[in-house]
Amino acid sequence: MNWENLRFFVAVVRAGTLSGAAKALEVDQATVSRRLMSLEAELGLKLIERHPREAKLTAQGKIILTEALEIEACTFKIKRLSIANKEKREKLAISAPPVLARHFFATNMLKLSQELSGVLISILSDVHFVSLSRLEADLSIRLSPGVKDTDIIRKIGKMDFALYAASRYSHLKTPESWEFIAYPERVTNFEHKQWLDKIIGEKHVLCEMADLSHQYETVCSGVGVAGLPCFLADSDKRLVKLEVNEPMLSLDIWIAKHPDRRNDPLVVRASNVISDILNKVGLGLK
Repeated sequence: MNWENLRFFVAVVRAGTLSGAAKALEVDQATVSRRLMSLEAELGLKLIERHPREAKLTAQGKIILTEALEIEACTFKIKRLSIANKEKREKLAISAPPVLARHFFATNMLKLSQELSGVLISILSDVHFVSLSRLEADLSIRLSPGVKDTDIIRKIGKMDFALYAASRYSHLKTPESWEFIAYPERVTNFEHKQWLDKIIGEKHVLCEMADLSHQYETVCSGVGVAGLPCFLADSDKRLVKLEVNEPMLSLDIWIAKHPDRRNDPLVVRASNVISDILNKVGLGLK
C-alpha cells in the first residue's frame, strides 16, 4: 500500500475538513480527496464520511486512525534520531512567544548567530505550543511549562511585569484617571491577560490590542497605561514605571526539547547560548 496516503488521512482527521487538511499540507483540496479515495480503495473500507463542512470518521476509520497514528509516531521518531545524529546541520528552528521572538531573539540575533556560526536560525513566533515530537521546532521557549510531560523542560529565566505609562501621559499623576490598554475579550485566556484583567477591574479601558508588542508601542505613543515586561520597558526612556499596591506578575521562562534530541550537539549548544544571553539581558535565573 502507499503509506503516504495514511499521512493525508491523518491530516484530514486533525483538520476536520478536506480543505483544512489541504491548507496544512500545502496542497490543493483535489489532491487530498484523491489520496483519501486511493487509501479507501486500497483498504476496501470507508474511512471518512464527507459532509459540506465536516469530515467525520466512520467506525472503520476510527480503528485505522489508531494504527495510522502509531505509524506516524514511528516515522517522526526515525526523523528525530536521524537529525540528531547528523554530523553537520544547516538549520535550527526555535519556537518562542511573540514578545520574546521580537524583543529578545530579534535584538540578540547577532550574538546568537555568532555562537551558532554556519547555522540558519529560524525563529517561529507562536502563541501556542508547537509539537516537538512532530518536528515543528527543534527547541521551544515557553512562558509556562505546559501540561504534557513528553518533553524535557528546564527553567532558564524569569520575566517580570509592571505597569507603565509614557512620561508625557496626561494623567500620569492621577491614578484615578488612568485609562488602560487591554486585550480583546476574544483573545485566549492566559496568565498575562488574567493578571491585566484583574488589575484593570472596573477601571476605564481606552483601547484593546491582541498583541503585547502592539500594547507596548501604543503606550509609548503617550496613550494610557499598559502592563509590560520590565526588561523591555525599564530601558525605554519614553516610559515611566508606575507605583501601585496590586501585586505584579512574574512569569518563568522555560526551554523544551524532545527526549530524542537530548544529546543532539546543536540543540544542546543552542540551549546553552540562549541561557547565557538571557542572563546577560537580565532575564536569567538569579
